[in-house]
Amino acid sequence: MNKEAITGNLACAATYIIFGINIVTCRDIANYGGLSPMVLFSIRALFAGLLFWTASFLTKKEPVEGGDLIKIFGAGVIGIFLPQLTFLYGITLTTPVDLSVINTITPILTMLMAAIFLKEPITWKKAIGVAISFGGVIWLILQSVAIGGGAHATKPAGIMLCIANSTVFALYLGTCRPLTRKYTSITMMKWMFLVAFILSLPFTLPKLGSTDFVSIPTKVWWEVAFLVFFATFIAYFLIPIGQKRIRPTLVSMYGYLQPIIATIASIAAGMDVLTFTKIAAAVLVFTGVYIVSQSKKRIYPETES
Repeated sequence: MNKEAITGNLACAATYIIFGINIVTCRDIANYGGLSPMVLFSIRALFAGLLFWTASFLTKKEPVEGGDLIKIFGAGVIGIFLPQLTFLYGITLTTPVDLSVINTITPILTMLMAAIFLKEPITWKKAIGVAISFGGVIWLILQSVAIGGGAHATKPAGIMLCIANSTVFALYLGTCRPLTRKYTSITMMKWMFLVAFILSLPFTLPKLGSTDFVSIPTKVWWEVAFLVFFATFIAYFLIPIGQKRIRPTLVSMYGYLQPIIATIASIAAGMDVLTFTKIAAAVLVFTGVYIVSQSKKRIYPETES
């Protein structure tokens, strides 16, 4: 393995390790209860956006064509605003393990979006994989209805929000690829986070008066700092490094590190426990994803960068 390939693999591994830890971190912030998901989202969008704008001033200027600004606005809605909002609300109603398992269906949903918008054919392997993975998710839903549970139990509404999160982000991946190839990640993200922050203001401003920022524990602020700097700025910066150095298929496979890291971290933190249902649902979801990944015609062609 050459130096470029090692760099790409390390970048992808680091990104999804961060994402896995972030699931547990966000759940801990949600457990605190002093920051509403909308206020937390605005904080994330504001400061991550400022970091990307600062980075843009320190790098070569890249102008954006007028027509593309409208497309980037749409990308900001379906790539940041809706996915992150559904994630932050969904994490308050799910355990970290269940959320991470559900999120593994994103590659499959991306395949469906690619079939709709990019005319990518769906093979039998892809169809069977989708059915098996959704079977695992539905099992989680039925079990959460039957078991009920307290604050640390997954609720059906939380699962629906997580599915919405995966669906919207898959729509972003399935429609905005031409933009991401045309512009650098810094240029894309500075505008997308600006759009997301502006859209959040009408919902956030009424909640600011009831938010007691002074009484928020130092631990929570450190977790918010991790969310903004590592799970947003650094993670979104590292992904393109991996994309440029290793094949797209290998990049996507690193996404399966996320549930493993989230499971280890959440159990270590006492936020979740392993049960037969969780293991069986995870096996179904991963089996479906594996079958889809083995299909000869994948979401994107395998080309060396």
